[in-house]
Amino acid sequence: MAFTVSYGVMFLCTSSMTFCTFTEGKFIRRRASSRGEAPRWVYEDAAVLEKTVTSGREKKLSVRTLHRKTIQMFPLLFLVYVVAVKVFKKTTPNGKVTVYLGKRDFIDHLDHVDPIDGIVVVENDYLQGRKVFGQITTTYRYGREEDEVMGVKFSKEMVLHREQIVPLKKEKQEMTPIQERLLKKLGPNAYPFIFELPQNSPSSVTLQPGDDDQGKPLGVEYTVRMYVGENEEDKGHKRSSVSLAIKKLQYAPPARGRRLPSSLVSKGFTFSQGKLNLEVTLDKEIYYHGEKISANVIITNNSRKAVKNIKLFVVQHCEVTMVNSQFSRHVASLETREGCPITPGASFTKQFYLVPLASSNKDRRGIALDGHLKDDDVNLASSTMVAEGKCPAEAMGIVISYSVRVKLNCGTLGGELVTDVPLKLMHPAPGSVEKEKACMKKSKSIDRARYENSCYANDDDDNIVFEDFARLRLNEPE
Repeated sequence: MAFTVSYGVMFLCTSSMTFCTFTEGKFIRRRASSRGEAPRWVYEDAAVLEKTVTSGREKKLSVRTLHRKTIQMFPLLFLVYVVAVKVFKKTTPNGKVTVYLGKRDFIDHLDHVDPIDGIVVVENDYLQGRKVFGQITTTYRYGREEDEVMGVKFSKEMVLHREQIVPLKKEKQEMTPIQERLLKKLGPNAYPFIFELPQNSPSSVTLQPGDDDQGKPLGVEYTVRMYVGENEEDKGHKRSSVSLAIKKLQYAPPARGRRLPSSLVSKGFTFSQGKLNLEVTLDKEIYYHGEKISANVIITNNSRKAVKNIKLFVVQHCEVTMVNSQFSRHVASLETREGCPITPGASFTKQFYLVPLASSNKDRRGIALDGHLKDDDVNLASSTMVAEGKCPAEAMGIVISYSVRVKLNCGTLGGELVTDVPLKLMHPAPGSVEKEKACMKKSKSIDRARYENSCYANDDDDNIVFEDFARLRLNEPE
């Protein structure tokens, strides 16, 4: 019996408990040569080493090579797992200022928004009397960049928050646990900052561009920018400034509710008695991204017309508030002739399933996403929610809603019978059971490295992992 060791392993020996880190090697179990003798475990052609990783390079501190050494031990092994905290970092082009963020997605809880907390590290003797400022900007693009002529711009850029970070204006300020750990790790040149987003700020949305579109896509984007200058009005130089794109998202409430959305419509025909009745009922009001949407369709034909076929769609409705424009896109569809034709006096009942996904709408212009299509964790834009007591018309930015649309085709002369049933498509709340199940089902976790050349550093604290901040969240190459 043999197995390969490539992780940290804790094993019990007859003398004491030992913890080592092994390179690739093999444990080989030898049979006892006589009765009463314990089995022998031989660790063959391996090196026991201690190592730290700095800037992606392995530095061996001590190496002891074992050649067919016999280890008397119990056949009991424990794998030791350490939960690492991922921290994103980005450095200015001149390498003098580095920004650290604990996350890139910030949640709107309707009554408050997660604060943007991070750390800025400045090299010694670089500022020379200057200061480091930070700001949050949002860009709302509601028209194509190539259509901008004669100085007319179809975008609005607003500074939501601006603050001096270095030197600190406040002697003491409350810090998050990740900030305290980073300050301890990064040394005296580290400075904490906390930014607050307004409650009524719009959620991050990107409208997918077409093949012929050029320039920046339409939508709402947020950016955290750090720059070195003499005062707040100083825009800073490109080589001494750094920008990090973040997202503001909304999650579903912890309880989905028991309301079952439904719609009942009827249609009468000219010079014909009776009506065609259509009832559509959903199994719940709030769906999570990737879930099947179940629609129960009941058709009762009391007219003299026949139903030729049935069409179902999941429709995404977008409202661009700046220009008061509205449009809709089908993000999932189904057409069937099952049970058709539904003749006069007949009825039909069937449960249909639809799954709206961003991956199924890659080449469709105008689909609203919660990020860029190249991101590995991109989803369709979530339904826009407003705080209790507020009017939905007060929502800003790009307002997103969804509905299930059912069409009954009654032929050329009969026309169509159409109904819409509203629903909400959202992310599950953090910590919920559905969130854990959704994370387990993902083929590629969003917490994996985005690309092979990511820079990791496990200096003195194995629980903090640094990853270079990339604007687009790329898949790890295969």
